[in-house]
Amino acid sequence: MKQAATLTIGLVVAAMGMFGADSSVGTWKLNVAKSKTNAANPAKSQTDVREATPDGGSKMTRSSQLADGSSANYSISFKYDGKPNAVKGAPYDVIAVKRIDANTTSFDVKKTGGKYHVTGQNVISKDGKMLTQTASGTAADGKPLTSMMIFDKQ
Repeated sequence: MKQAATLTIGLVVAAMGMFGADSSVGTWKLNVAKSKTNAANPAKSQTDVREATPDGGSKMTRSSQLADGSSANYSISFKYDGKPNAVKGAPYDVIAVKRIDANTTSFDVKKTGGKYHVTGQNVISKDGKMLTQTASGTAADGKPLTSMMIFDKQ
């Protein structure tokens, strides 16, 4: 009985450590005033909810209101191993994410058979209150795309 309790406590502590290691977990709101992009139809509001998954990866659910009045809402799941993961419902259908350090990840997103291909980084501030996402690549229309998006933790 005592061994089972010790094992259970050990597993809980290990799980907390595993999930606690992902500094991106939480709700992040786009700070439009501090962000810059040359996207043809940029977000005028956006909220990302990031959750740790049991396999050591992450799930991000995005809700956006775009400049033209349309919305973009989708969820993606990925691991931090740099390997491609299939995505449905987003402007891209493949994402690969790699952890660089505790507060930095790199990403590569693309649309198979299309022109859309963007790479970038997410960097979370040391105090954990701000996420800066820089990205560059090719938009779906074939034009160059650059952005620096600032998100505030809620």
